[in-house]
Amino acid sequence: MTLVLLVLVLLTVGAVVAVVTGRVSGALGPATSTRPFRGLPEGPVVAADVDAVRFSLGLRGYRMDEVDAVLDRLREEIRERDEELAAWRTAED
Repeated sequence: MTLVLLVLVLLTVGAVVAVVTGRVSGALGPATSTRPFRGLPEGPVVAADVDAVRFSLGLRGYRMDEVDAVLDRLREEIRERDEELAAWRTAED
């Protein structure tokens, strides 16, 4: 009886591993969320826009592609503002 139970447990674990790794059809699909992604609006970014950003939850946390897109956009906005400030400071001197 113990041997039968052990064999069933091993078969079950093996089947789960095979499905999760994609070796057997029926693998897990891409992670989805019921909450819509809300990124940064078009145009200049203000602090309230950053506060309003919401990321969809994936299987292991936030969706990296959404987070990367927002961070890329913020980096560009900050770079542009830094260049403008530098130009104004140079013009004032």
